[in-house]
Amino acid sequence: MAELRFDGKVVLITGAGRGVGRAHALSFAARGASIVVADHGVALDGSGHSNSPADDVVSEIQAAGGQAVACHESVSDEKGAAAMVQAALDSFGRLDTVINNAGINGPELFENHTADEFRRMTEVHYLGTVFVSRAAWGHFMHNGGGRIVNTISEGPLGIHEMMTAYGGAKGGVIGFTLALAAEGPKYGISVNGLSPRVSTRMSSPEVMSHVYGRPLESFAQLPNIFPPELCSPAAIYLAHPSCPLNGVMLACGGGQVLRIAVMQNQGYSTENLAAEDIAQNVDKVINMANAVNIGVGIQNLRSHHS
Repeated sequence: MAELRFDGKVVLITGAGRGVGRAHALSFAARGASIVVADHGVALDGSGHSNSPADDVVSEIQAAGGQAVACHESVSDEKGAAAMVQAALDSFGRLDTVINNAGINGPELFENHTADEFRRMTEVHYLGTVFVSRAAWGHFMHNGGGRIVNTISEGPLGIHEMMTAYGGAKGGVIGFTLALAAEGPKYGISVNGLSPRVSTRMSSPEVMSHVYGRPLESFAQLPNIFPPELCSPAAIYLAHPSCPLNGVMLACGGGQVLRIAVMQNQGYSTENLAAEDIAQNVDKVINMANAVNIGVGIQNLRSHHS
Protein backbone atom coordinates (compact mmCIF):
# COMPACT_ATOMS: atom_id res chain seq x y z
CA MET A 1 0.00 0.00 0.00
CA ALA A 2 1.00 3.65 -0.32
CA GLU A 3 3.11 5.23 2.39
CA LEU A 4 1.08 7.02 5.06
CA ARG A 5 2.23 10.61 4.54
CA PHE A 6 1.56 13.81 6.49
CA ASP A 7 2.63 16.42 3.97
CA GLY A 8 0.99 19.74 4.82
CA LYS A 9 -0.16 18.43 8.23
CA VAL A 10 0.83 19.80 11.62
CA VAL A 11 1.29 17.53 14.63
CA LEU A 12 1.65 18.66 18.24
CA ILE A 13 3.48 16.11 20.40
CA THR A 14 3.84 16.61 24.14
CA GLY A 15 6.78 15.10 25.97
CA ALA A 16 8.54 15.06 22.61
CA GLY A 17 12.02 15.84 23.87
CA ARG A 18 12.94 12.30 24.85
CA GLY A 19 11.93 8.66 24.64
CA VAL A 20 8.63 7.81 22.98
CA GLY A 21 7.77 11.43 22.20
CA ARG A 22 11.08 12.01 20.44
CA ALA A 23 10.58 8.83 18.40
CA HIS A 24 7.10 10.02 17.41
CA ALA A 25 8.40 13.47 16.44
CA LEU A 26 11.15 12.08 14.22
CA SER A 27 8.79 9.55 12.61
CA PHE A 28 6.08 12.09 11.81
CA ALA A 29 8.64 14.60 10.50
CA ALA A 30 10.14 11.94 8.22
CA ARG A 31 6.67 11.49 6.74
CA GLY A 32 6.27 15.18 5.94
CA ALA A 33 4.55 16.60 9.02
CA SER A 34 5.48 19.88 10.64
CA ILE A 35 6.03 19.27 14.35
CA VAL A 36 5.47 21.21 17.54
CA VAL A 37 7.96 19.63 19.93
CA ALA A 38 6.44 20.37 23.33
CA ASP A 39 8.53 19.42 26.34
CA HIS A 40 9.05 21.08 29.72
CA GLY A 41 12.29 19.18 30.17
CA VAL A 42 11.62 17.76 33.62
CA ALA A 43 13.27 14.96 35.54
CA LEU A 44 11.64 11.54 35.75
CA ASP A 45 9.67 12.57 38.85
CA GLY A 46 8.48 15.84 37.30
CA SER A 47 10.95 18.14 39.02
CA GLY A 48 13.18 20.72 37.35
CA HIS A 49 13.00 22.29 33.91
CA SER A 50 15.21 22.44 30.83
CA ASN A 51 14.76 23.76 27.30
CA SER A 52 17.39 21.41 25.90
CA PRO A 53 15.30 18.27 25.21
CA ALA A 54 12.79 20.10 23.01
CA ASP A 55 15.42 22.28 21.35
CA ASP A 56 17.62 19.26 20.57
CA VAL A 57 14.79 17.40 18.83
CA VAL A 58 13.86 20.48 16.81
CA SER A 59 17.48 20.76 15.67
CA GLU A 60 17.51 17.09 14.77
CA ILE A 61 14.37 17.42 12.65
CA GLN A 62 15.61 20.57 10.93
CA ALA A 63 18.99 19.00 10.20
CA ALA A 64 17.13 16.22 8.37
CA GLY A 65 15.25 18.78 6.27
CA GLY A 66 12.02 18.83 8.26
CA GLN A 67 10.04 21.61 9.93
CA ALA A 68 9.67 21.88 13.70
CA VAL A 69 9.29 24.40 16.48
CA ALA A 70 9.83 23.99 20.22
CA CYS A 71 7.46 24.84 23.04
CA HIS A 72 8.82 24.62 26.59
CA GLU A 73 5.57 24.94 28.53
CA SER A 74 4.17 22.38 30.98
CA VAL A 75 1.07 20.35 30.14
CA SER A 76 0.01 20.59 33.79
CA ASP A 77 -0.52 24.34 33.35
CA GLU A 78 -3.69 25.25 31.47
CA LYS A 79 -2.11 28.35 29.97
CA GLY A 80 0.93 26.33 28.99
CA ALA A 81 -1.24 23.79 27.20
CA ALA A 82 -2.97 26.59 25.30
CA ALA A 83 0.44 28.00 24.35
CA MET A 84 1.35 24.70 22.71
CA VAL A 85 -1.64 24.87 20.40
CA GLN A 86 -0.96 28.55 19.74
CA ALA A 87 2.62 27.68 18.79
CA ALA A 88 1.26 25.42 16.04
CA LEU A 89 -1.06 28.13 14.75
CA ASP A 90 1.56 30.87 14.93
CA SER A 91 4.31 28.81 13.29
CA PHE A 92 2.40 26.73 10.76
CA GLY A 93 -1.08 28.24 10.53
CA ARG A 94 -2.96 25.07 11.44
CA LEU A 95 -3.12 22.02 13.70
CA ASP A 96 -4.26 18.58 12.58
CA THR A 97 -3.20 16.15 15.30
CA VAL A 98 -2.41 16.13 19.01
CA ILE A 99 -0.32 13.34 20.51
CA ASN A 100 -0.68 13.58 24.30
CA ASN A 101 2.49 11.81 25.36
CA ALA A 102 4.00 13.82 28.24
CA GLY A 103 4.42 11.82 31.41
CA ILE A 104 6.42 11.23 34.58
CA ASN A 105 6.98 8.20 36.76
CA GLY A 106 7.88 7.26 40.31
CA PRO A 107 6.88 3.68 41.13
CA GLU A 108 6.45 2.94 44.82
CA LEU A 109 4.37 0.77 47.10
CA PHE A 110 1.03 2.30 48.01
CA GLU A 111 1.92 2.65 51.68
CA ASN A 112 5.06 4.58 50.76
CA HIS A 113 3.49 6.99 48.27
CA THR A 114 2.84 10.55 49.39
CA ALA A 115 -0.25 12.59 48.63
CA ASP A 116 1.92 14.99 46.61
CA GLU A 117 3.05 12.12 44.39
CA PHE A 118 -0.54 11.17 43.61
CA ARG A 119 -1.34 14.81 42.95
CA ARG A 120 1.65 15.29 40.65
CA MET A 121 0.84 12.18 38.63
CA THR A 122 -2.73 13.35 38.17
CA GLU A 123 -1.68 16.86 37.18
CA VAL A 124 0.74 15.68 34.49
CA HIS A 125 -0.92 12.56 33.07
CA TYR A 126 -4.63 13.19 33.47
CA LEU A 127 -5.03 16.97 33.63
CA GLY A 128 -2.19 17.47 31.17
CA THR A 129 -4.05 15.33 28.65
CA VAL A 130 -7.30 17.16 29.37
CA PHE A 131 -5.76 20.63 29.11
CA VAL A 132 -3.98 20.04 25.78
CA SER A 133 -7.00 18.27 24.29
CA ARG A 134 -9.29 21.06 25.40
CA ALA A 135 -6.98 23.71 23.93
CA ALA A 136 -7.08 21.93 20.57
CA TRP A 137 -10.76 20.91 20.66
CA GLY A 138 -12.30 24.24 19.69
CA HIS A 139 -9.81 24.64 16.86
CA PHE A 140 -10.64 21.15 15.56
CA MET A 141 -14.37 21.89 15.77
CA HIS A 142 -13.98 25.12 13.82
CA ASN A 143 -11.84 23.50 11.13
CA GLY A 144 -13.93 20.41 10.52
CA GLY A 145 -12.03 17.80 12.49
CA GLY A 146 -8.77 16.59 13.92
CA ARG A 147 -7.13 13.64 15.62
CA ILE A 148 -6.16 13.07 19.23
CA VAL A 149 -3.95 10.17 20.29
CA ASN A 150 -3.63 9.82 24.05
CA THR A 151 -0.80 7.86 25.60
CA ILE A 152 -2.46 5.36 27.89
CA SER A 153 -0.83 2.52 29.81
CA GLU A 154 -1.31 -1.03 30.96
CA GLY A 155 -0.40 0.22 34.44
CA PRO A 156 -4.05 0.65 35.49
CA LEU A 157 -4.78 -3.02 34.72
CA GLY A 158 -3.22 -4.39 37.89
CA ILE A 159 -0.42 -6.34 36.23
CA HIS A 160 2.40 -4.59 38.11
CA GLU A 161 2.97 -3.56 41.69
CA MET A 162 3.96 0.01 42.59
CA MET A 163 1.52 1.47 40.05
CA THR A 164 -1.14 3.04 42.27
CA ALA A 165 -0.14 6.67 41.63
CA TYR A 166 0.94 6.29 38.01
CA GLY A 167 -1.66 3.64 37.15
CA GLY A 168 -4.44 5.60 38.83
CA ALA A 169 -3.61 8.71 36.80
CA LYS A 170 -3.34 6.72 33.58
CA GLY A 171 -6.65 5.06 34.40
CA GLY A 172 -8.10 8.55 34.28
CA VAL A 173 -6.59 9.02 30.83
CA ILE A 174 -8.23 5.80 29.64
CA GLY A 175 -11.62 6.95 30.91
CA PHE A 176 -11.14 10.40 29.40
CA THR A 177 -10.12 8.91 26.05
CA LEU A 178 -13.14 6.64 25.75
CA ALA A 179 -15.59 9.28 27.01
CA LEU A 180 -14.25 11.96 24.68
CA ALA A 181 -14.37 9.54 21.74
CA ALA A 182 -18.14 9.41 22.16
CA GLU A 183 -18.34 13.17 21.51
CA GLY A 184 -15.82 13.50 18.69
CA PRO A 185 -17.44 12.02 15.57
CA LYS A 186 -20.07 14.73 15.20
CA TYR A 187 -17.20 17.20 14.76
CA GLY A 188 -15.03 14.91 12.64
CA ILE A 189 -12.65 14.34 15.56
CA SER A 190 -11.22 10.95 16.43
CA VAL A 191 -9.87 10.13 19.89
CA ASN A 192 -7.84 6.96 20.41
CA GLY A 193 -5.36 5.59 22.91
CA LEU A 194 -1.87 4.16 22.53
CA SER A 195 -0.05 2.17 25.20
CA PRO A 196 3.68 2.06 24.39
CA ARG A 197 5.50 -1.15 25.21
CA VAL A 198 8.96 0.36 25.31
CA SER A 199 12.06 0.73 27.41
CA THR A 200 12.74 4.41 28.12
CA ARG A 201 13.82 6.26 31.23
CA MET A 202 10.29 5.69 32.62
CA SER A 203 10.72 1.93 32.28
CA SER A 204 14.49 1.63 32.35
CA PRO A 205 16.28 -1.41 33.75
CA GLU A 206 16.83 0.58 36.94
CA VAL A 207 13.12 1.34 37.28
CA MET A 208 12.11 -2.24 36.50
CA SER A 209 14.65 -3.60 38.97
CA HIS A 210 13.05 -1.44 41.66
CA VAL A 211 9.50 -2.52 40.75
CA TYR A 212 10.20 -6.24 40.60
CA GLY A 213 12.96 -6.48 43.20
CA ARG A 214 15.21 -8.34 40.79
CA PRO A 215 18.84 -7.70 39.76
CA LEU A 216 19.48 -4.94 37.25
CA GLU A 217 21.00 -7.45 34.85
CA SER A 218 17.63 -9.18 34.49
CA PHE A 219 16.38 -6.21 32.47
CA ALA A 220 19.55 -5.26 30.59
CA GLN A 221 18.21 -6.37 27.18
CA LEU A 222 14.90 -4.48 27.38
CA PRO A 223 16.19 -1.38 25.55
CA ASN A 224 17.26 -3.57 22.64
CA ILE A 225 13.98 -5.48 22.47
CA PHE A 226 11.61 -2.58 23.11
CA PRO A 227 13.13 0.60 21.62
CA PRO A 228 10.67 3.54 21.47
CA GLU A 229 10.86 3.65 17.66
CA LEU A 230 8.89 0.40 17.48
CA CYS A 231 5.77 1.91 19.05
CA SER A 232 5.60 4.94 16.74
CA PRO A 233 3.96 3.07 13.83
CA ALA A 234 0.76 2.81 15.87
CA ALA A 235 0.80 6.55 16.58
CA ILE A 236 1.31 7.26 12.89
CA TYR A 237 -1.59 5.01 11.90
CA LEU A 238 -4.00 6.40 14.51
CA ALA A 239 -3.15 9.94 13.46
CA HIS A 240 -3.49 9.42 9.73
CA PRO A 241 -6.60 10.77 7.94
CA SER A 242 -7.26 7.32 6.47
CA CYS A 243 -7.60 5.64 9.88
CA PRO A 244 -11.28 4.76 10.61
CA LEU A 245 -10.75 4.04 14.32
CA ASN A 246 -12.30 6.04 17.14
CA GLY A 247 -12.48 5.08 20.80
CA VAL A 248 -9.93 2.30 20.26
CA MET A 249 -6.90 1.58 22.44
CA LEU A 250 -3.82 -0.07 20.96
CA ALA A 251 -0.68 -1.39 22.62
CA CYS A 252 2.43 -1.38 20.48
CA GLY A 253 6.07 -2.31 20.92
CA GLY A 254 8.72 -4.86 20.12
CA GLY A 255 7.24 -5.54 16.68
CA GLN A 256 3.71 -6.25 17.90
CA VAL A 257 0.49 -4.23 17.93
CA LEU A 258 -2.73 -5.34 19.63
CA ARG A 259 -5.99 -3.99 20.96
CA ILE A 260 -6.89 -3.33 24.59
CA ALA A 261 -10.61 -3.01 25.29
CA VAL A 262 -13.19 -2.71 28.05
CA MET A 263 -15.44 -5.75 27.76
CA GLN A 264 -18.72 -6.89 29.25
CA ASN A 265 -20.25 -10.37 29.40
CA GLN A 266 -23.83 -11.61 29.64
CA GLY A 267 -23.53 -12.15 33.36
CA TYR A 268 -26.32 -13.82 35.30
CA SER A 269 -29.92 -12.64 35.57
CA THR A 270 -32.82 -13.58 37.79
CA GLU A 271 -35.79 -11.87 39.38
CA ASN A 272 -35.22 -10.47 42.86
CA LEU A 273 -31.45 -10.96 42.66
CA ALA A 274 -29.88 -11.69 46.05
CA ALA A 275 -26.28 -11.92 47.21
CA GLU A 276 -26.70 -15.68 47.50
CA ASP A 277 -27.62 -15.86 43.81
CA ILE A 278 -24.36 -14.18 42.94
CA ALA A 279 -22.41 -16.56 45.16
CA GLN A 280 -24.04 -19.60 43.56
CA ASN A 281 -23.54 -18.34 40.00
CA VAL A 282 -20.25 -16.49 40.29
CA ASP A 283 -18.70 -18.56 37.47
CA LYS A 284 -21.34 -17.23 35.06
CA VAL A 285 -20.89 -13.70 36.41
CA ILE A 286 -17.16 -13.62 35.69
CA ASN A 287 -17.01 -15.79 32.54
CA MET A 288 -15.78 -13.56 29.69
CA ALA A 289 -15.91 -16.19 26.92
CA ASN A 290 -18.63 -14.35 24.97
CA ALA A 291 -17.84 -10.83 26.12
CA VAL A 292 -18.40 -7.86 23.84
CA ASN A 293 -16.71 -4.49 23.60
CA ILE A 294 -18.17 -1.52 25.46
CA GLY A 295 -17.97 1.92 23.89
CA VAL A 296 -17.75 3.60 20.53
CA GLY A 297 -15.41 1.08 18.93
CA ILE A 298 -14.77 1.55 15.22
CA GLN A 299 -16.45 4.38 13.36
CA ASN A 300 -16.13 6.04 10.02
CA LEU A 301 -15.72 9.68 10.98
CA ARG A 302 -16.66 10.98 7.57
CA SER A 303 -20.06 9.32 7.66
CA HIS A 304 -20.78 10.84 11.07
CA HIS A 305 -19.56 14.27 10.06
CA SER A 306 -21.37 14.52 6.73
